[in-house]
Amino acid sequence: MGEFELIRQFFAAASCAQAGEGVALGIGDDCALLQMPAGEQLAISTDTLVAGVHFPESPDPFLLAQRALGVSVSDLAAMGAAPVGFTLALTLPSAEPDWLQAFARGLDLMAQHCAIRLIGGDTTRGPLSLTLTVFGRVPVGMALTRKGAQVGDLLCVGGELGDAAGALPLVLGQRQAEPAVADALLARYWSPIPQLELGLALRGKATAALDISDGLLADCGHIAAASGVELVVELAQVPVSAALLAFAGESAARQCALSGGDDYRLAFTLPAAHLADLQQAGWPVRVIGRVMAGQGVTLLDSQGQPVQLPRSGYQHFGSASD
Repeated sequence: MGEFELIRQFFAAASCAQAGEGVALGIGDDCALLQMPAGEQLAISTDTLVAGVHFPESPDPFLLAQRALGVSVSDLAAMGAAPVGFTLALTLPSAEPDWLQAFARGLDLMAQHCAIRLIGGDTTRGPLSLTLTVFGRVPVGMALTRKGAQVGDLLCVGGELGDAAGALPLVLGQRQAEPAVADALLARYWSPIPQLELGLALRGKATAALDISDGLLADCGHIAAASGVELVVELAQVPVSAALLAFAGESAARQCALSGGDDYRLAFTLPAAHLADLQQAGWPVRVIGRVMAGQGVTLLDSQGQPVQLPRSGYQHFGSASD
């Protein structure tokens, strides 16, 4: 099967590849054309996922596609951007029709959930890897960034943490669990749902934000460094799911939540005046700490005493402590 036939058969005809709002020209030409409304900026992010690094060597293609697009679109959620389109560069050892069909179905399902359109990309032969670039739009001056946290703000997250990291023994076939527990954890690993609506709700309210990909403590460190403040995290307030507690136990569950990564929940700083309105509107805002004068990240135990930070997150080059 040739490259252009592969694209035409498995991707160009998908529902997510059809023209829509913000996409003036999609797949089929040398470039896609995006149309931004007046007064809005284009938000762009690129992610590469490599077999054996970001996912197991022989993944289910349907689930892989959902994971790849979900983690990429999560960057738009972190900026408070509305999705417009994405490109996919797919490197494959071989063009297997059944594999491609399943992958395309998973991609289309996640794209429809995120209301984002496939607008182009590339395919080539080689070790399995995926590079996705996502495009979103946000009104000028309304993008959420890592810089802007203010002393006195609350430190918040958009829900329970640690499930995806806790699922790794299941993903790798090292452990088993009862279906209710296993299904809940595996869903958080393979089908992370970007918190796009929460990102939009935080426009004009949150002072800084990002999505948690490398672990809560590591990613809070990015906000602290960009904003020139100290973030204090209260261990007892970090939310973990019943499924993770049942599977991993209290200590390991807390470790997953603090430094496991792959959560793709939003972490953000918020003036206290906005908290009640957001929670009453039903948004999953959980307060886990506060912003103080200083630098870095401090973790407090249940007695309010500082504790040594656990391993702070994954880095591709060098150790987490570099």
